[in-house]
Amino acid sequence: MTDPASFIQMVSVVALPIIFAITMHEAAHGYVAKRFGDMTAYRQGRVSLNPLHHIDPIGTIVIPLVSMALGGFLFGWAKPVPINFNALRNPKEDMMWVALAGPASNLVMAIAWAFFLKLAMMMPGNYFASPLAVMANMGVKINIILMVLNLLPVPPLDGGRVLVSLLPTRAAYRLAKIEPYGIIILVVLLFSGLLGAILGPLMSIAVHLILSLFGL
Repeated sequence: MTDPASFIQMVSVVALPIIFAITMHEAAHGYVAKRFGDMTAYRQGRVSLNPLHHIDPIGTIVIPLVSMALGGFLFGWAKPVPINFNALRNPKEDMMWVALAGPASNLVMAIAWAFFLKLAMMMPGNYFASPLAVMANMGVKINIILMVLNLLPVPPLDGGRVLVSLLPTRAAYRLAKIEPYGIIILVVLLFSGLLGAILGPLMSIAVHLILSLFGL
């Protein structure tokens, strides 16, 4: 269990990267859905950079705080962007691009945070350099966590929807039926320690590759 002072410091550092990560992730889904013909998210105000439109009290606040307090794998979710796949011009094919938009936004943000980390390291002695470096480092890791986690091939995660898009119709239908139980599967994997064991090596590789772009 993390001590209170360290926990408060950790929350203050990760709050901004988490808010940006979930906001851009969900807005990206809605934006790409709109581009492919589904206006559902747009009409509900979900193609927005306002975090209040995307925060889920349990998934965005409570679960991440609990996972950080326990010192385990950072885990959470935002309010899903409503997508009417039947409204897409080519539902089965376009589903893949809508799903990939979220993880792609996290990849872009991870690279942006890596740039800020490099910038902070080029300003030794600057008052803002140290807190910026800590926040940027967490920004890279948080976005990589969200990217890799969401690419797991389990509906309703983005990777599950990509797989549904790629599979033949009958197999896709069977996989899609798992969706109501997807979050339960993830929570079981989380608390069993398997989720961290599965994703940890992938995240380490991704973080290393992104930091190496800036010689870090």
